[in-house]
Amino acid sequence: MGNLCGKESSSSDPFSQPGRTLSSAPPQNPKPISSLPKKVGGPPRTLGSGSAAPDAGGSAAEDARRKAAEAAEARANAANKPKGKLGSQLAEQKKQTQNSTLSDASRQELRARDADAGAEARAYN
Repeated sequence: MGNLCGKESSSSDPFSQPGRTLSSAPPQNPKPISSLPKKVGGPPRTLGSGSAAPDAGGSAAEDARRKAAEAAEARANAANKPKGKLGSQLAEQKKQTQNSTLSDASRQELRARDADAGAEARAYN
C-alpha cells in the first residue's frame, strides 16, 4: 500500500542522508540573500489607479475623492426614497418625533377606552 501522497523517489528522502549531532551548526542556506528584492513598497497609490507616478497622484486622489462623494450621495438619496406603501409608512414613522409618537399612542388609547365604555353601557341596557 504505502504512502498515497508521498514521493516515489527515495533520493529526496530526508532520512537517506547522514544526520548531524545536536551541537553542530545547521547547514548553510543554499539560496543567497542577494536574490531577495532590495526595495519593498514605494509611493502610496489610490485604489484603482493604473500607475504609481508621483506627479499624477494629486489629481488622481482628488478625482477618486470626488467619485466617492458622488457615490455616497447617490446611496443616501436612494435610501431616502420610500419604496411602495410600506416604505412610505416607514418614512412617515421615521419622521415622527417622540412627542408626536406619544400623542398618537395617547389618542389611540382614549379611543379604545371610549369604545370599551360604550360597549359596557350597551351591555347593561
